[in-house]
Amino acid sequence: MNIDRLLQQHGTHSEGAGAIPPLEKWHPELTGDINIIIRADGSWWHEGQPFARPKVARLLATLLRLDDEGYCLVTPAERWRIEVEDLPLVAVEADFHDDAWWFTTQFDDVVRLDAEHPLSVTLTPQGEAVPQLPVRFGLAARLHRNVYYQLVDAAKARENDDGTTEIGLMSAGQWFALGQLDDEASGETP
Repeated sequence: MNIDRLLQQHGTHSEGAGAIPPLEKWHPELTGDINIIIRADGSWWHEGQPFARPKVARLLATLLRLDDEGYCLVTPAERWRIEVEDLPLVAVEADFHDDAWWFTTQFDDVVRLDAEHPLSVTLTPQGEAVPQLPVRFGLAARLHRNVYYQLVDAAKARENDDGTTEIGLMSAGQWFALGQLDDEASGETP
């Protein structure tokens, strides 16, 4: 994979720097593994060093998808598997407008929280329950701590049929749970 050639080709496309190519149309055989790791904080590393040029990580993020073999960087002719510690993207901003929550990743993907892009709470490699959001091509974004706190601040409590209380929020006409309150936090006594 020639990064400089990719940067040059990417810079000449009229779609702009953040344009996502048609990865769903590209199906080359797996070329092998490449020594790139996306850390749990969303930073990109190559051969034990953080990427010196953020432009390279931004470009490679547009070529990333989740395949049966794992996370892969894909071009029409090559497909390289990389390592991802948790999730490859991080939602670093959240805004509420037009009756929905909108999230922006570190690479400027914008995702509307809705039925097609539902929030789910999963465990990080450290065992913490943190929300994630599907983005594109099997990729998901973990909510940055500040974004999670912003959602918790806007959240409402709702009692379920089984008597438990969960906190969550409405977006695009749907309810999305952020977590459950235990009896002590909800003010009830056992």
